[in-house]
Amino acid sequence: MRLIACLVALLIPATLFAQDRAATLTTVTDAHILPGFAELTVRTEALKTAAKKDCTPASADLQTAFHAAFDAWIAVSHLRFGPTEVQDRAFALAFWPDTKGFTPKTLSALIAAEDPAVTDPDEFASVSIAGRGFFALEVLLYDAKFAERGSAPYRCALIRAIATDIDANADAIDADWQQDYAARLTAPGPNSPYRSGDEAVQELFKALATGLQFTADTRLGRPMGTFDRPRPNRAEARRSGRSLRHVVLSLTALRDLAALLAADHPDVAAELDAGFAHALDRAGKLDDPTFADVADPRGRFRVETLQQAINDIRGIATTQLGPTLGVAAGFNSLDGD
Repeated sequence: MRLIACLVALLIPATLFAQDRAATLTTVTDAHILPGFAELTVRTEALKTAAKKDCTPASADLQTAFHAAFDAWIAVSHLRFGPTEVQDRAFALAFWPDTKGFTPKTLSALIAAEDPAVTDPDEFASVSIAGRGFFALEVLLYDAKFAERGSAPYRCALIRAIATDIDANADAIDADWQQDYAARLTAPGPNSPYRSGDEAVQELFKALATGLQFTADTRLGRPMGTFDRPRPNRAEARRSGRSLRHVVLSLTALRDLAALLAADHPDVAAELDAGFAHALDRAGKLDDPTFADVADPRGRFRVETLQQAINDIRGIATTQLGPTLGVAAGFNSLDGD
C-alpha cells in the first residue's frame, strides 16, 4: 500500500501539469487564434467585395476595407506556424521585408504584359508572392508611380485579382484551423505535429518571442538603420502610412497572447502586462506614423526608446515566462543561418 501511495504521489504532479498544458493550449486556441483568423476572413471578404464594387485606388470604401483587412492580418501575423505556412500563405499575404524591391518589379511586369492570370484565381495563385498580398495591393492603391502605368482596365483587374487572392488565402488558413489544426494543437500526440503538450506550448511561446523580435528588430530596426545612415524609406507599409500602426497592432495582439500564456502565473503576467503597457504608451506618444523622423536625432531617440521598451518585454518573456512554462523560444527564421 505504501508503494502504491508513493506512486500516486509521484503521478499527481505530472497529471496536473498535463492538465495545465491542455488548459493553456485550449484557451489560447479558443480565445486568441480562432477568433483572430475568423476576423481576418470577415475583413478580407469585405475587401474583395469593395474591390469588385469600385476598383479605383482613390475609392474611400476600398481604402477603408484595405486598412481593416490589413489590421486583421497584423493581429494574427505572429502565428507563423501550421496553416499560415502551408503553400507559403503568410508570404502570399504579406511579402515583407522586400529587400530587393521585387513587389514593384513584379507588378510592373504583370501590367506591362497584361498577364491574363488576373482573370483566373487559380492561375493568379501561381503568380510570384511578390505580386500578391497586402503589400502589392498597397503599391497599387498608394504609389503614385502606378497611377497611370498600363491600362486602367488592367490595373482594375489586377487590384481585384489581388483582393480575391488575399481572401482565398485567409479562408484557407481559417478552414485549416477549424477543420483539424486546432484539434492537433490542443491534443498533442501521434496524430499531431506536436508529440507533447510541452512542444505545443513551446510553439506558442516561440510565436510570442518571435513576434516581439520581429517588431523590435525589423519593424523598427529597418527604418532606423544606423545613426549615420537612417533608412526611413524602409519602414513597413509606409506608402499607406501604416508603419507605427503595425507596431501598435502587433503589440496589442502579443499582449493578449502573453496574458493567456502567463494566466497561471500572476506575478509574471503582471510584469509582462506592465511592459506592454509601457511600450504601447511610448508608441502612443510618437507622432510619426511612417518613422520618417528617424532621420532626426530627436526623432530617432524616441523610436529607440520604443524599441528598448519592446526589448524589455522580450527580456521578461525569455527570463521569466519561458522558464516558468518550462519552454524556450528555440530556433526561428529570424535567427539567420
